[in-house]
Amino acid sequence: MSEDATIGRPGQRRRGVERRQEILDRAIEVFRRRGADGTSLRRIAESIGVSHAALLHYFDSREQLLVAVYDHAAAKQHEEEVAHPTEPGVEGMIAAATANVEVPGFVQLYSTLVAAALEADSGVGKDYFTTRFERLRAELGETFRVQQAEGRIRDDVPPDHLAALLIAASDGLQIQWLLDASVGLSDTLRTFGMLLQAPADR
Repeated sequence: MSEDATIGRPGQRRRGVERRQEILDRAIEVFRRRGADGTSLRRIAESIGVSHAALLHYFDSREQLLVAVYDHAAAKQHEEEVAHPTEPGVEGMIAAATANVEVPGFVQLYSTLVAAALEADSGVGKDYFTTRFERLRAELGETFRVQQAEGRIRDDVPPDHLAALLIAASDGLQIQWLLDASVGLSDTLRTFGMLLQAPADR
C-alpha cells in the first residue's frame, strides 16, 4: 500500500490534490534526469517550474518531498505489477528489481533516502522505510510460509529469515548494479531462488 497520502499535505480540494500530483510527477522526471543528491528545496522548485512557496504549501522539507516522490513512483510501479502479476516470492522480487533499475535515477533515489533514514535525526524517511521493510518482510514471509507448506521450497529455514535475506539480496544487488551494470541482477536473484528449492529426495 502506498504511504504517499500521509507524506506532507495532500491538498484540501480536488484542484489542490491534482496540483500535488502534478508536482510529484514533474519531480520524478527531474530526478530521473539530474538526480536528487545535494539539491535544495528551492532548486527543486525551480527545476519543476513552481515557486518555492508552492512547494512549501505541500511539503515541509526536502526529505519529505523526496520520500513523497519515491513513494509516488513506487505506487505507479505497483500499479504495473498488479496489471502484470508474477509468481510471488523470488520471481516477484526479480520483476520488481528489474523494473527498478530500468527507471533512471530510481535506485539512486532509493539508496540515498535509505542512507539518510539511518541518521539519528531522520523523521519521515526513517518512519517510511521502517514501515516499508516491515510490510515487505511480512508479505514475503507469508508467501514463503505457504510455499514451505506446499513443499515447494526448503522448510529448514524460518520463512521470516528467508524474507529478510531476499530483501537484503535484492537491495544489495541493485546497489552493485549501480556501480557495475555488468552485475547479473536477475540471474543472481534466480540463484538465490535455487538455494531455496526443497531437496529432490524428499
